[in-house]
Amino acid sequence: MPASPQEPSNTTPSIGIIGGGIAGATIALKLSAQGLAVNLIEQGPSLVNGPPICHLHAGGNLYREIDEQQCITLLRQSIDTLKLYHDSADYRPTVIAIPKRDAGEVSQLLPRLTRLQQEYAALVTQSPDNKVLGEPQDYFSLFSQADVERIAQMSAVKSPKTKEQWLIPVAKSLDLSQLKFPLIMVEEYGLSVFRLAATASLALASFANCQVSTETKVSNIIRRNNTWQVCTITKDGDIASHQFDYLINACGYQSGHIDDLIGEHSERLVEFKAAYVTRWPLDNMVWPEVIFYGERGTPNGMAQLTPYPGGYFQVHGMTQDITLFEQGLVTNTPASAQPQLDPRFLKKLTKAWPPAIIKQRTHRAIDFISHFIPSFSSATVGGKPLFGAQQIPGQDPDLRAADVCFSQDNYARCEIVKASSAIDAATAIIKQLVKQGLLSSDQIDIVSTVISSDDIEKLAIKLAKQRNYPIELASRVTAR
Repeated sequence: MPASPQEPSNTTPSIGIIGGGIAGATIALKLSAQGLAVNLIEQGPSLVNGPPICHLHAGGNLYREIDEQQCITLLRQSIDTLKLYHDSADYRPTVIAIPKRDAGEVSQLLPRLTRLQQEYAALVTQSPDNKVLGEPQDYFSLFSQADVERIAQMSAVKSPKTKEQWLIPVAKSLDLSQLKFPLIMVEEYGLSVFRLAATASLALASFANCQVSTETKVSNIIRRNNTWQVCTITKDGDIASHQFDYLINACGYQSGHIDDLIGEHSERLVEFKAAYVTRWPLDNMVWPEVIFYGERGTPNGMAQLTPYPGGYFQVHGMTQDITLFEQGLVTNTPASAQPQLDPRFLKKLTKAWPPAIIKQRTHRAIDFISHFIPSFSSATVGGKPLFGAQQIPGQDPDLRAADVCFSQDNYARCEIVKASSAIDAATAIIKQLVKQGLLSSDQIDIVSTVISSDDIEKLAIKLAKQRNYPIELASRVTAR
């Protein structure tokens, strides 16, 4: 990371960023590196504490329904994310399987995978620094049923190096009669929301020109000529007024509230989702992530098994009984830019989940995975759910690649759906600041974090404890 800029002068443009999720924190990091006076305002107690981020999405391979261009965009964005937040990734591949009960075929996926492999190769040719997903020719691999049966006879290893070694625990555990072949292994890595939070927090703390205000809520916004007056109130009741030359709305699912305050009407969807923390000790076998495709929202929706150390697994099941919720996807109305979630979801977002609901939905998630991995039926509840509400700009619930919108002068609304899009949003804002004369193109600097991996993990574990999650969810699965 470049040396932290000195205290900003009175002539340095001031930037207000409302919302300290992955979008707001990344934008603050990028703008602080440019020497701007940045004030990041977050109503929660710490940064990057939102939806259950766990997957890089390097190619959008979890989503058959999105178009190829979104997949290519997610691939490029994920590469940029790994370069900035490299200690936040779990460097292990993802196995993709199509169940026999699903209408899809493996052959339908191969053209897109091949195109993504070609795009990755082109990016590596463009810059060797882009080679963060392994060798381009190894971006994805196929395993026949005979391959899987052979690998199932191999002994598991504690530090997998080859694709076959990564597949061993999966091969030993799958009910092969439920699946179509070949299986796909793709260089899709995990992301730790706790290590993302730790990296962003430590990096921002190193900038003298960046002020981070947590447990602080925006109560009003007034536009005065070309500046913004933002009124805030802290958890302790302290009231303050801030003046900014440029305002950035990075409030995630609550972005509509800020738009309402400034009289900006925008269309968006908000979706409440949850993933479930389970415990399934398996003699310390190291697993890849495993995806079983399915039609979203149906009883046979996609299943996602995300591994962590210590036998912990995060489970998504894209059904309304598990990850999705009935009436959990809502849109805004002409009267407000903010979609209104049902009070029961707001209660989950702001207060504790009822223990009975945690147990019920976690066991549904366990049963869902057990259809493909029978021995997973012995898994138990490993902690409270990882949950949050996700904004989707516009009215297309399948949209996954989005970044930022400039609807007023000196105002940007961040509209990311996936964490990997945050850097694109920051880059677009920097270009807009240059265009408006608030930043010189000669000033632009590159952020490259050099924070100790051990310091990141130490803070990540502290954050996991503070948020009442098992510390294993913050620990590294593997390092690279």
